[in-house]
Amino acid sequence: MGMKTLGRHLVVEMYGCRSDLLGDLSLARKSLNEAVEACKATFMGEHYTMFPGGGVSGVIIIAESHISIHTWPEHGYIAIDIFTCGEHIDPWKAYEVFVKNYSPSRVNVMEIRRGVVEV
Repeated sequence: MGMKTLGRHLVVEMYGCRSDLLGDLSLARKSLNEAVEACKATFMGEHYTMFPGGGVSGVIIIAESHISIHTWPEHGYIAIDIFTCGEHIDPWKAYEVFVKNYSPSRVNVMEIRRGVVEV
């Protein structure tokens, strides 16, 4: 009997990002939508919030799970979750979109294999 992973979850922390980019709601929306396309996921819905301090949060629900972004312009910091299920979705393709659009000076990424089950 073998093992199978049901999903992959990238927990991404980006540092040294320009604060003007982190307060840009349209860039967050564009980045999330491009990420969905890049990893070939199935778009299901989205929600965005702009905070009084200038930060942005957004999430896109995909049939394969979700992709979210939360920004802190005052710290040049972004937290991104890319959780994908299924064998044909590559979360690293979505990750590349955020790096391209936000040009962080430093990134920490942890990949978690979710739902390791026997097959």
